[in-house]
Amino acid sequence: MIKDIPAVVFAGGKSSRMGEDKALLPFDQYPSLAQYQYQKLQKLFGDVYISTKDDKFDFDANMIYDTYEINSPLGAIISVLRYTQKPTFILSVDVPLVDSAIIKKLISDYDNRYIATIAQTQNGLEPLCGIYNVSFVPKAVQQFKQNNHKINYILQKEKIKSIFFEDTNKFLNVNYPKDYQKALDYVTI
Repeated sequence: MIKDIPAVVFAGGKSSRMGEDKALLPFDQYPSLAQYQYQKLQKLFGDVYISTKDDKFDFDANMIYDTYEINSPLGAIISVLRYTQKPTFILSVDVPLVDSAIIKKLISDYDNRYIATIAQTQNGLEPLCGIYNVSFVPKAVQQFKQNNHKINYILQKEKIKSIFFEDTNKFLNVNYPKDYQKALDYVTI
């Protein structure tokens, strides 16, 4: 079990492309994607949280509330790092196929000299699957004040460590109903 680094499931997005809150969609044997991700991380980490705007979940979980009015993963990262005050593993609720092997590889290759250690595939960086250092906060706040909410903007300018993963299927992002069905089909194989 990883004790030094807390883990956070990001589940505060608007889910506008899905048409309903994807964090609340059932997945595998769980009543929701959020609970599926939360339980998966609890098997690996000592401290696990959900980052959200409000408590919309019907299971017991530790919450970190995103204090920014704007729905932005960048704002959520700021809120999370201000809360934990230490390097923190972040995983988006909508990438349910990211498995423990990927998470363990990111943790084992983590290097605190970098502002972040992020998963990468042939499709590019996966900014909501990685470890962020508290040193990320000042850069994020500055960018947030300029109304630029793109995490990749910071990751491309700053010193980060990216860990390459071959299997792009593991990073399937459940944005649309067809993606959700594909993820469900993948789990039942």
